[in-house]
Amino acid sequence: MKKILYTDFVDTGSLIEKMLENKDLQKAIKRSNLYKFWEKAVGPKLSANSKPYSITSSGTMIIACKNNIAAQELLLKKFQILKKLDPYLKSLKMNVKDLKFDAKKWSEEN
Repeated sequence: MKKILYTDFVDTGSLIEKMLENKDLQKAIKRSNLYKFWEKAVGPKLSANSKPYSITSSGTMIIACKNNIAAQELLLKKFQILKKLDPYLKSLKMNVKDLKFDAKKWSEEN
């Protein structure tokens, strides 16, 4: 049996560093971090009935809502929500200009 030498290992730190150079991965990490602050921006009641869904290239954050009632309530508080999200957006160097609430995007699996 031939002996195999494993000498071409790359350390984990180098792999992670290489992965973090990927612009799409950086974007996904930033979005994920922003989504974690959603409950702080809207409160537990509205957070239970809404979830960040996506962010468009034009800076609109799409929010999936459990129903039209939640979407309407969030729409009425849109400017307060944007104001509460602002410090998080600045720290993540993200630009979200608007919020769009959509009951059609809701899924219990999100």
